[in-house]
Amino acid sequence: MKAILVPVEPHASIRSVLDAALLIAGRFGSHIEGLALGPDIPASIAFDVPTSWAILSEKEQRDLVEQSRQLFEGFMLSCGVQQAGVADEVSCRWLGRQLFGDSYIGSFGRVFDLIVLGQPGSRDEPPRLATVEAALFESGRPILLVPPAAPASIGETIMIAWNGSTETARTVALAMPLLAQASQVIVLTLEGWGADGPSGDELTSRLQRNGIKAEAVTRSMNTHSPGEEILEQAAAFHADLLIKGAYTQSRLRQFIFGGATSHILAHARVPILMAH
Repeated sequence: MKAILVPVEPHASIRSVLDAALLIAGRFGSHIEGLALGPDIPASIAFDVPTSWAILSEKEQRDLVEQSRQLFEGFMLSCGVQQAGVADEVSCRWLGRQLFGDSYIGSFGRVFDLIVLGQPGSRDEPPRLATVEAALFESGRPILLVPPAAPASIGETIMIAWNGSTETARTVALAMPLLAQASQVIVLTLEGWGADGPSGDELTSRLQRNGIKAEAVTRSMNTHSPGEEILEQAAAFHADLLIKGAYTQSRLRQFIFGGATSHILAHARVPILMAH
């Protein structure tokens, strides 16, 4: 995971996003690239985009870009990260002088190993669900979603929420560099939940063949929803990273009936690695 993209906009959890990006970069000697993020305007404005965004003047947009740049470069400077690094050392770069929209993150993100974003907040402020979904559905790359509270570590104890789906299998494959470095990997299977596919024991066996310290765990949901049980088990095992495929059910079905992805996006207190 040598190339990391961090879309930057001023919000309450941006420091946690930058902290998480730096934690990952420190493991792999990565290059972190930042850019100024804003919602796509005005075509088909999403319902969770505040009206104030749509009426920003050119000067206000320039000011926002400058504020985002200062956030990124100030953080990196305070952490001793150089803008021109050598191989296998953490380095950073700020991209452009303009405000980039969510759809741009979905396309530009395709050339990165990882996209780091904040966990979606309320509808009237960033981080926005629209940003997360653009990255998930358009980039083809894994995204790391960071909660408002800065993590002390990422990837020491990893939980995989295994449901046998193609989405989760893809996420696990993309997470192999992190899994290979973990001290403990828990493959969690919930009784009565998931797609037709290999069992958690079968995944665990293949991970172990790759030298990964994996163990399989099966739990019943009792009165919990899948999302609630996954987060409860992540807390019980003190996981500092949760790996889950995104939207195994359709987004429309999740919106109407609820789903594990929607619940986890709303309530997780641990960083989540997702792909679709």
